[in-house]
Amino acid sequence: MSSTSSICVEGAAQVLRPPSEGMGYLRHDRAAELSLDPGPVSISGDRITGFQRDGDATVRIDATGCAVIPGLVDCHTHLPFAGWRAEEYELKVTGVAYEEIARRGGGIAASARAFAQASDEEVLAQARAVAAEMLAHGTTAFEGKTGYGLSVAAEARAVRLGRRLAADRVTGLFAHAVPEGYTADAWMDEVDALASECEVDALDIYVESVAFGNEHLERLGTIAAREGVPLRAHVEQFNANHSVPIAVAANARSVDHLACLPPEEVDVLAAAECAAVLLPGAELMSDEHTPPARALADAGAICALATDCNPGTSPIVSLPLIVGLAVRRYGWTALEALLACTLNAAWVLGLSDELGSLELGKRADLVVLDEPIAHVPYRFGRNPVSVVVRAGEVVWVRPDATWRVLST
Repeated sequence: MSSTSSICVEGAAQVLRPPSEGMGYLRHDRAAELSLDPGPVSISGDRITGFQRDGDATVRIDATGCAVIPGLVDCHTHLPFAGWRAEEYELKVTGVAYEEIARRGGGIAASARAFAQASDEEVLAQARAVAAEMLAHGTTAFEGKTGYGLSVAAEARAVRLGRRLAADRVTGLFAHAVPEGYTADAWMDEVDALASECEVDALDIYVESVAFGNEHLERLGTIAAREGVPLRAHVEQFNANHSVPIAVAANARSVDHLACLPPEEVDVLAAAECAAVLLPGAELMSDEHTPPARALADAGAICALATDCNPGTSPIVSLPLIVGLAVRRYGWTALEALLACTLNAAWVLGLSDELGSLELGKRADLVVLDEPIAHVPYRFGRNPVSVVVRAGEVVWVRPDATWRVLST
């Protein structure tokens, strides 16, 4: 749809707002302080300009009986990638171990082959289709990672394609798997060079018995500090490797997965300015353990949620679905789950000064839900998104909700 000069969202029964202006993040023990008062939202250009009715708005969105929330932020995806791995999922659910699947040529290696065989335009066509699905489920900003290249040239290509995809943040997950012919130590030398040569917004690493170790995490922290970009880390997904204290000491912006986080390390995160990015879709699809999410929230950690959208362990695009999983698996409230994929997810990406909350002067990203917030996890699997506004432009309207958007 074409951009408009002004929009007024009217009649909302709930408008999700932070307890005060200018918060970069909100620790999860304060999630109940979020406001759900009814009211309008006014937009001029690409900015939120008020929470009163604008009688001169050129577009009106009828949100009667609806909830209005910030645009959702997906802070952990593996876009762009090529192809899917549905056959592996069937193997997994019928009892074939991941290690056996990998020995058969599956796993990350399968995605690397698909990425190598696809043209740039084929990769981008698939990624854009996935991003369009995400938008229809309320995601107005997302991060994409490299990691399926498994060579220096292919990882650099993944960065370029991430930029062409217009991901809001491109993260160099150069240390995703150890390519054939390398040791982990030798590949980290290539990671060091890639970090210097490629324009990325963050650096990431997968710490696990089949990938990299804590010594490599520590080294990547040094590289990230040198390059002036945030450090992120996939940790404690399948095993407790005690990586969180090392990541925190290296000033990591986030530690992601945490399905096997040792209980004694909950307080480490609660005391740190480092987000716990939880990925319940991957836990469900990969039959992982469940992280101590309730304990993290109660202790006051900065918690975030994401889809982990990828072809192997979480082919999920919907953050409302992730909200439902988090409420059910973690014992979180709907407010806690929405905080985790709005303001706190934006903070993980370094975007919370612009995105993640409905505040005066922030970019006008918002989502109109056709039901109360509590119904998002309750009516699990349903897409409640009626209208999506991104940067002051109506960018998606569900076909049965076109009547809600009126030009004046």
